[in-house]
Amino acid sequence: MPAKMKQVIENIKDLSADEKALVAHCLISSLETKQDDDVEDAWADLAEKRFSELSSGAVQGVSWEDIKKDIKD
Repeated sequence: MPAKMKQVIENIKDLSADEKALVAHCLISSLETKQDDDVEDAWADLAEKRFSELSSGAVQGVSWEDIKKDIKD
């Protein structure tokens, strides 16, 4: 095992939960080598569609409290 990797593994226990989450995010992000611009465009289109539906009253939003209640039931 490379020395740098061994050092990270040995010191991970000293990190806070937030610091561990940041390390995990950085590691996962570093694996993503290809960015698919079509995915970004698709998400933007979907967000605009959903916003229009909410703004026009075609659909109604649901509160986070109602969602949590439904999950528990």
